[in-house]
Amino acid sequence: MRTLLRIAHRIDQTNEWIGRVVYWLTLVMVGVGAYNALVRYLDRFTGLGLSSNTYIELQWYMYSLIFLLGAAYTLKHNAHVRVDVLFTRLTPRGQAWVNLGGTLLFLLPFCFLVIRMSWPTVYNSWAVWEVSPDPGGLPRYPIKTAIPVAFFLLFLQGISVAIKQIAFLRDPAAEDVPESAPINSGKPQGGI
Repeated sequence: MRTLLRIAHRIDQTNEWIGRVVYWLTLVMVGVGAYNALVRYLDRFTGLGLSSNTYIELQWYMYSLIFLLGAAYTLKHNAHVRVDVLFTRLTPRGQAWVNLGGTLLFLLPFCFLVIRMSWPTVYNSWAVWEVSPDPGGLPRYPIKTAIPVAFFLLFLQGISVAIKQIAFLRDPAAEDVPESAPINSGKPQGGI
């Protein structure tokens, strides 16, 4: 179990790092959005043509990356949306079972399905070097590639969650779980 927990810790570290990069990407996206709004307003009065579809699409692409790449980070921090009708009334052990079941029955198969279904589209996009049809538009193949990459990261984070839930169910008092505050505090981490 110790080896699996080390693997879970590595997955957590990877998604933590990606999440921190996404923080900064959010700031850049806001800057690009502010620039777009400002130059469109100035273009009306000056006619300088500072606005471009490139910046608009860049803003859309960054938003997509934030949403897609932030999913695994959000799961790692147990900050995803949860329908919490009965979950909080369960014991920590019951919560661990719900998290483990949801991860194994819903999250991991869904991630696999999205990766499998998006792959032909990504492949075709790379095959033709797909570009936006709008004047000054950006290439589409990199942003389409982000879909299976993001769901692969989410899949890995789901594996990490499952490992930690199993570790908790085996020994709720385990102190050797890396980054295990939720487990040690009696609150299982992650899941559906």
